[in-house]
Amino acid sequence: MHRSSVSVVALGALACVLVAACTASDASPTAAQDACWIRGSAADLAKRPSSLDSASIALNGGTVKVCYGRPHARGRMVMDSLVPYGQPWRIGANEATAIHVPFRASIAGVNVEPGWYSLYAVPGATQWRIVVNSQAQRWGIPINDSVKAKDVDAGTVAVEHTSDPVEQLTIALRKTSDTSAMMDVSWEKTRVSIPVQQR
Repeated sequence: MHRSSVSVVALGALACVLVAACTASDASPTAAQDACWIRGSAADLAKRPSSLDSASIALNGGTVKVCYGRPHARGRMVMDSLVPYGQPWRIGANEATAIHVPFRASIAGVNVEPGWYSLYAVPGATQWRIVVNSQAQRWGIPINDSVKAKDVDAGTVAVEHTSDPVEQLTIALRKTSDTSAMMDVSWEKTRVSIPVQQR
């Protein structure tokens, strides 16, 4: 498993490259895997309270990558408060949480072709509905009818309640076989694991 924060300095130097690498949904898989799409300048990024981060993992057939914003709890109640149950949520902050799969795959049971996708959730107390959307390069909100029109499909995952709180939302990719991984989303005292499977 590999996680790395995207530093503001690096974004400042590579902002044009990052955006150019992901400006089209049909960008080459190699270029797409190397970059997270961002909106705005490096100076804008420096002012954000939620940092940009990514997680990646190598499987047979290529590397899966997730790009996401990392909000803090900052003493707030998160689930069913800051993140209301039953309402669409971008699974992070700022840009939509996006995932790149370099092969035909299923994400939360949703079959997809190689490429970039955005994800959002409809959280609940015992399960989350995970929606896979074909528009990866978008701001995370609003999740309105025009966004939903590009939904591929959705699956559900179980909620795990943890004893140790996680202050800053964290997404990690955990290898479960040579062709599959779990995308673990942890925040406050909640964790969900979203399966990503080569097919």
